[in-house]
Amino acid sequence: MTTLSCTHGLDEQRGGMKGRRKQACIGAALVMLLALGQLTGCAMSGGGGPVAAVVDDATITAGVRAAIVDDPMLKVADIAVETEQGVVQLSGFVSSADSVAAAASVARTVRGVKSVRNDLRLK
Repeated sequence: MTTLSCTHGLDEQRGGMKGRRKQACIGAALVMLLALGQLTGCAMSGGGGPVAAVVDDATITAGVRAAIVDDPMLKVADIAVETEQGVVQLSGFVSSADSVAAAASVARTVRGVKSVRNDLRLK
């Protein structure tokens, strides 16, 4: 582990050297914190793996739900939306075969959707 000592000799120096050394120590400390933050962030997220996928899936799910609510034909339908790795699964009940097709079509328009698994059933 690297340690940073910014106090050694500051009291003995006068004038501009004291200020420059203090600035250099602060700068070095900031660089170390930034580097540590980057390493910690990569370790926690797996380098853009599972954490990024979860965020993207949640965003896709919210987008599909919003698109379904905005569609007049589907607004009153009982549709559940789940997303895993960009694959959207629609389940629940709708009143017509046209609504089954419309829900899948609406889901496909949402950015990030790779495919749609349509498990909707007629009431």
